[in-house]
Order: sequence, then structure tokens, then C-alpha cells
Amino acid sequence: MSSSSEHSNNIATAKTILSAVGSIAATAVVVRSVTRDLLPPECQDYIFSGIRNFITKLISNQLTLVIHEFDGLVNNQIYEAAEIYLGPKVTPNTRRLKISKPEKENHFNIAMERGEEVVDTYNGQEFKWVWICTTTESRNFYNPRDMNATLRSEMRSFELTFHTKNKDLVINSYLPFITTQAEINKHHNKTIKIFTVDYNNMYNLTDMWTPVTLDHPATFDTLAMDVHKKEMIIKDLDRFVNRGQYYRKVGKAWKRGYLLYGPPGTGKSSLIAAMANYLNFDIYDLELTELRRNSELRRLLVGTANKSILVVEDIDCTIDLQENLANRGTTFAPPQFHNQDETKVTLSGLLNFVDGLWSSCGDERIIIFTTNHIEKLDPALLRPGRMDVHIHMSYCTPCGFKTLASNYLGIKSHLLFKEIEDSIENANVTPAEVAEQLLKNDEPDVALQGLIDFIDLKIQENEKAEVEKANTELADQQKNVEESKENGEKKKEDQLASDQES
Repeated sequence: MSSSSEHSNNIATAKTILSAVGSIAATAVVVRSVTRDLLPPECQDYIFSGIRNFITKLISNQLTLVIHEFDGLVNNQIYEAAEIYLGPKVTPNTRRLKISKPEKENHFNIAMERGEEVVDTYNGQEFKWVWICTTTESRNFYNPRDMNATLRSEMRSFELTFHTKNKDLVINSYLPFITTQAEINKHHNKTIKIFTVDYNNMYNLTDMWTPVTLDHPATFDTLAMDVHKKEMIIKDLDRFVNRGQYYRKVGKAWKRGYLLYGPPGTGKSSLIAAMANYLNFDIYDLELTELRRNSELRRLLVGTANKSILVVEDIDCTIDLQENLANRGTTFAPPQFHNQDETKVTLSGLLNFVDGLWSSCGDERIIIFTTNHIEKLDPALLRPGRMDVHIHMSYCTPCGFKTLASNYLGIKSHLLFKEIEDSIENANVTPAEVAEQLLKNDEPDVALQGLIDFIDLKIQENEKAEVEKANTELADQQKNVEESKENGEKKKEDQLASDQES
């Protein structure tokens, strides 16, 4: 009997507690709704922050980490990572989100709204995030991100609340996971840009590179290149980006050098764009002839970001490299005195830039040199570790022609393909020339026949050029023989005159 009475008392007590909790919850909802409708945002932040702190103190097994936007005047990387990581997350408690689209970007930015909560689960544990924005009206506070701030600005932070038993998990695993995941999300969503040097801001690390959105459509599928060569490049890129720990283990800078060489119009620039699109890497376009000294080259390298491709086109046209190559065979080269306005980027400065200590200022970087004349380059620039992969950009092949026909005419086979494939390798035509012919007409029959006529004309021109070259070489040989014969006869006459005198 007493057991039944005790059970009834327990039920009554539970009902009382549940009723009280329900009343408190309903009151909290009403208070929150009223304050949001009637009070200004700064007052709401103050009240809700006080309530959260009060509840946190009552629940003694909860710990809260405050992650401010800035550490002094420096950006807090944990805050930035949390902002990216939490942006796309929506939970049953989420009621409001912010969305924006930056100009010339291809994606939407989704972020938490002030005062909203997100409950995240990691390793089976729950973590509650709240974004806090406090409006300040002090002249002494300035938020570097708030470009419209005058007397008013905001102090922004995240509050991360979790069970005290998970403190080590948060510090050693959860926050590093968020940082890594945010970096992945940021890289995946970014719009590829190409950076050029602003020579008027050479001494400002944040403004020396000027970005422009790169909207180049080139991919490995559309490249007019041999299939096996494309597969080799893709495998090499995949291997490079997945070996960060390996590079660190063996003590090498995480970088890769590519040399693209071949005649103009063979697709060097398109290959660079395809590599950037494949890896989602930004491109930094560097013009060496505009630099005045090696120190400027080092400064530009420091100003580039990780996960990027640094491009130096027509490396053979750099003046000082040509001087180094010309003087290499001499036993003594007098010092060269240059005008202040002339280029001072030297071969040694470039080699240190590619393979010296300065090359390790950053991770996951690709350096690409292009040239139309590989024979003009100094051998010191070509060895592995500086230019790891040499890619010959050849004239158009049958495989490349098929790719271009698919790109420009939308066809994968045609009766005229066999005739074109049999003759194109002997024509020495570039992919750019083939593409130009295919662009002239939308009708495959007409466009392909026009390409055949162009290839025939090109072959005739090449044969004529070969004949002229052979005739020139033969004439030079005959001239050398005649000169040698004349020199021999002259020596004999001189010897005979000398003998007569003696």
C-alpha cells in the first residue's frame, strides 16, 4: 500500500516538474518573441547573452569557449574556419540564415544570423554554437572588416558550448577538424582568379597582386593533346596534391615545376588553364622583364597564396638569362653595369626563387615555365627539382584533331576523318590553326574540306621550305669548300714565296 502511495507521489512530483518546465519554456518563448519585436538589436544581444550565461552557470557540467573574430588586430583563424564550416549547416533549431553572392563569384555565401544556434554532432557528441554580435558606439573600437563603420561597429564572436568531459576532444580533434573542413569548403567553393602584378604597389604585400576572375573554359577533355600525355599530366597532378605529408617527411618544399615547350599555338596557355580548372588553383602571372632586382622577385613570391600556379611565360626571352647563357662559355666575363631602369633579375636569383630557400615559402604550389625555344634555356634551369616535368607541346596529331572536331563541330566520326588523319602529321599545323579552320563553317562537310585544303597547302609550303633550306645548306657547303680551297692555295703560294726568299 505504501509502495503504491509512494509511486503516486512520484508521478505527482514529475507532473509538477514538467508543468513548471513547460511554463518556463513557454514564458521564454514569449519573452524572446517580444524582445525581438520591441527591443533594438544591441539590447537583445545583451539580454540573451545574460540569459545564456545564467543558464550555463546553472548547468555546471557545461563549458563554453568564446571565439572572437580578432586576436588583437589579427584575424582569428578559428573564427574564420567556424564561419565557413557552420555556414551551410541547418538544424531544427535554426530559424534564420544570411545569404549573399559576391560580385563575379559563382557561388552563394550562406552564414548564421546573429543570435542563432546551431547544434553540431561530432564523434557522437553534441556541440552548440551561437553567433554573438554586439553593437558598440565607441570611437576607440574599430572593426577592420566593417568598411562602413563611423562611430558604430560590431564585436563578433562564436560561443561554443559542450560537456566538460569533451574539452580534450574539442581542443585536440574537433577544432582541428573544423579548420581542415573549412579549408576544403573554401577551396571547393572559390572562384578561380588570375593575378597580375601591380608594379605601383610592389612594397605592399596585400596589394601587389591584382586579381581578375578567370573564366577560361579549357579542361583536359577539351585539350587537343595526345590522350596518353593528358593521362600522364592528370596522374602527376593528383599525385602531387595528395603527397603533402610525404614532402614534409622527406624535407622537400611542397612544390612542382613544369616546363611547357613547343611552337606558338600548340596550346601551352590552354593547358595551364586546364590545370587550374582541374585543381581549382588560382594563377599568378609573372612578367620577369618588368622586375628590376632579385629582391622584388622574392617579395612577389611571398605575396602568392598556397594552392596556386605561378606562371612565367616565354622564359627564354628574359634578358639576363640570355646574357648568362652567352657568357657561360667564356673564361672571363667583365662585370656588366646596368642602368637603374634595366632588369636586374639574374639566373642565380631565378634559381633561388625556383629551388632555393625562398621556394619553401608556402605549400602546394606549382611553377610553370613556358618557352618556344627550349634550346635557349640554361641547363641549370632544367634539372629535376627545378623543372620536374618537361612537356613537349607538339603540332596537331590525329588524336588532337578528333578532339577539336568534337569541340567545334560536335562530331566524333566522318568520312573525311581518315584523309585528314593520314596527312595532318606531315603538315606541321598547330592546334590553333586547325581550330581556326574548323571555326569557319558550322557544316562539318564544308569545314573539314576546308581543313583538308589548308593541310595540303601547308604541306606544299613545308616541302618548298625544305627544298630552299636544302639548297641554302648546299650553297653554304660549296662556299665553304671554295673558301677552304682558296685558303689552301693561298697558303701554298705564301709557302712558295717564303721558300724563294729563303
